[in-house]
Amino acid sequence: MVKCSFCGHNIEQGTGKMLAKNDGSIFYYCSNKCEKNQIKLGRIPRNIKWTEEFRKTKTTK
Repeated sequence: MVKCSFCGHNIEQGTGKMLAKNDGSIFYYCSNKCEKNQIKLGRIPRNIKWTEEFRKTKTTK
C-alpha cells in the first residue's frame, strides 16, 4: 500500500490521487484536503495536528 505524501495514512488501491511533477517527484494524496493543504496552501505536515508526522515529532520530545 502507498502512504499519503501529506498526512501519512495508507491509501487503498484504486483510491486517492497521484501527482507527478516535472522534476520527476511523485506525490500521493488520500483526499482533496491533503492535496490542497500541501499544494495550494503550502503547509508543512509537521505543523498540522491531524497528520502522522506531527504526532511523531511531538511525542518524541
